[in-house]
Amino acid sequence: MWYAERTKMRYNAVDRIFYDAIKIDSGHNDNDVLTSAPYRIKNQIPVIKVLLKYKAGEEPMAAKSNMTIVLATRNKGKLKEFQEILKDFPVDLKNLQDFGPIPEVQEDGHTFDENAYKKASFTARALGIPAIADDSGLVVEALNGAPGVHSARYAGENVTDEDNINKLLQELNGVANRKAAFECVISIAVPSGPALTYEGRCEGEITAEPQGEGGFGYDPVFYCPELAKTFAEAGMAEKNTISHRGKALAEMVAEFDKVLIWLKHRLEETKQPKPDHSQFEHNDWSHPKMV
Repeated sequence: MWYAERTKMRYNAVDRIFYDAIKIDSGHNDNDVLTSAPYRIKNQIPVIKVLLKYKAGEEPMAAKSNMTIVLATRNKGKLKEFQEILKDFPVDLKNLQDFGPIPEVQEDGHTFDENAYKKASFTARALGIPAIADDSGLVVEALNGAPGVHSARYAGENVTDEDNINKLLQELNGVANRKAAFECVISIAVPSGPALTYEGRCEGEITAEPQGEGGFGYDPVFYCPELAKTFAEAGMAEKNTISHRGKALAEMVAEFDKVLIWLKHRLEETKQPKPDHSQFEHNDWSHPKMV
């Protein structure tokens, strides 16, 4: 799991914050943890402080009330999947169908990370609440990473899975190196821009022809050595245990308590201060002046 700003800098911030807080148990002074050079992570001090409060029993790990998070998709099936995965956490998960018209995000990034972040950050800014988005696809070694971010439209716009598979097999005709991998990136962004990113990858190879009737996309030609079959031949539950998306989701769920703390404090940082009305306390509004 990575903490990502709009810059290219990345650091494993949430894990490091929890590690730093735990160091208090080994005899470090609270101030040492908060101020010593290795632990000064820009904009993360409020999160470390809340962990110290939690250690003292002052503040719960998760938010007291459900936090509303939007899944940047109109796919109801994907919404149900995420709702099931996060059912034990205090979140109210919605999708784009729950809101008014929102412009489509142009997925023109060069990586899955860029596209996932773009969808999540755009949605978070548009709606003013945290957003989750994902992007995934197939990367083939002999094709220099193609289809990559163009996986869904490899054979062109408005094409079928069969069209994409046929083009892929044509490109690999006579090629001995069939190594490939499915990759997935999940991005969780707040309206102000920062995001947490989770990644999953599943190694395999491309078969000479489609095998299996299940799955979708490139599943019929993606052979997974761990399963000794293609994704299309595997059951959904079996596939999810080792799939790229399953791995990314598992990482996210394993740290979701930390994610909620991070989201809560990121949202508090961006709240506008209440207006100061003290300058009007002594005004006499009973006799308005004519201008």
